[in-house]
Amino acid sequence: MLIQDLKTFKLPKNFRGKNAFIVQLWWLVQSILFRTSPQFLYGWRNFLLRLFGAKIGKKVIIRPSVKITYPWKLSIGNYSWIGDDVDLYTLGKIDIGNHVVISQRSYLCTGSHDYSQADFAIYQKPIKIHDQVWIATDVFIAPGVTIHEGSLVGIRSSVFTNIPSNKICVGTPAKIIRERIRE
Repeated sequence: MLIQDLKTFKLPKNFRGKNAFIVQLWWLVQSILFRTSPQFLYGWRNFLLRLFGAKIGKKVIIRPSVKITYPWKLSIGNYSWIGDDVDLYTLGKIDIGNHVVISQRSYLCTGSHDYSQADFAIYQKPIKIHDQVWIATDVFIAPGVTIHEGSLVGIRSSVFTNIPSNKICVGTPAKIIRERIRE
């Protein structure tokens, strides 16, 4: 008996949220028009994302090297920054609040597979990042995680559970080390 029988895998109906043509069109636009755009053309990249259904707030800064799987499953609030080489793996929804910083090389992952099932079923769970959160460099955020207002996740941490408001968390798995207060 196979533990993992991939010939039985089936993508759930409407899993991507758009038809195959729109998905491929986005991947082309992302490769040709988004990723090759000059660094300072934040408005252009925001326009492209909105064109494909993303909800993008005012004065949002998204670097050209950011990778977004399905923009129609992305929402970013006002004055937020998404750094170089961030991967927003939007199999499920990612909701990013206002005044949020997601630093370079971070990975927000909304989907995975059920390894306990022979068909290796794929699933998605949304990620919610509340206002005034800082996700530092090279952080992994797992499916279904919520990071509440004002928290900071330290460099190279991995977040597998929700983080309460105004905490500083570090490590793998991320653990609270102290309060985040404004001095």
